[in-house]
Amino acid sequence: MSSSTPGAAGKKAKAATEAGAAPRKAATRAKSAAPRKAATGAEAAAPRKAATASKASAPRKAPKAESHLAMVRRARRINRELAEVYPYAHPELDFRNPFELLVATVLSAQTTDLRVNQTTPALFAAYPTPEDMAAAVPEEMEEIIRPTGFFRAKTKSLMGLSAALRDEFGGEVPGRLEDLVKLPGVGRKTANVVLGNAFGVPGITVDTHFGRLVRRWKWTDEEDPVKVEAVVAGIFPKSEWTMLSHRVVFHGRRICHARKPACGACPIAPLCPSYGEGETDPEKARKLLKYEMGGYPGQRLSPPADYPGKPAPALGAE
Repeated sequence: MSSSTPGAAGKKAKAATEAGAAPRKAATRAKSAAPRKAATGAEAAAPRKAATASKASAPRKAPKAESHLAMVRRARRINRELAEVYPYAHPELDFRNPFELLVATVLSAQTTDLRVNQTTPALFAAYPTPEDMAAAVPEEMEEIIRPTGFFRAKTKSLMGLSAALRDEFGGEVPGRLEDLVKLPGVGRKTANVVLGNAFGVPGITVDTHFGRLVRRWKWTDEEDPVKVEAVVAGIFPKSEWTMLSHRVVFHGRRICHARKPACGACPIAPLCPSYGEGETDPEKARKLLKYEMGGYPGQRLSPPADYPGKPAPALGAE
């Protein structure tokens, strides 16, 4: 007969149960306290990749559109800045009177002003007046203006406009746009060049450089020169039209080139929405500068007195 009482037996059983549970609790605590296995590189990167993908797929916020008023203010500031950079801006064709400017401008199509300036001294020596040019022997004139290209078509235009000046305007170049554009080979661009620089009548000259730059500066998206002229005329006061044309063309020929603009050397870079289309490194950009900005001769053989560059060489002296 056992000496243990029922109460004592219950206590022993409870103690044994607790003793058996202790190792299991300790093991559980040890397992939870042990350092977790480090995640692999792929596992750790997965959340970051997912976040990046989500961010990339999210639509980007579109840049705030420039208001018309803000564009006008920016455009006028560009003009003021260009006026400080090119205070000597001028027509880059040599001429002594309206007739010479008219002829030189017609010749400048599809060639450089430099080539025209090198060609016109001999041309005006042979045909100094509209009457002389109208009576020219075509083959002889063609030979003189051959360096400017398209010499047959240009000879026809020059002889035609000279005859019209002789017969309809008393041998004088008219000072009205509506009269000028009726002359053979004379369009709005040529007429505005003559009006602005020979008669002091304000006009906007939309040549290749002008159209290219105003589109680069987001003044307009228009491609048609007449529409470009109308848009820009609405941005600037009439008194600025002629000099604005010179400044923009000067800038296009010297810094803001068609293929590789010298963005890093551009004085109006902070105002240009197309900055970065060209070379942005200042040293490399400076090597792209042309004419007086790059230390080279200009396009005129007889430039204005305030021109800071070198005169262009005569034909055959390049």
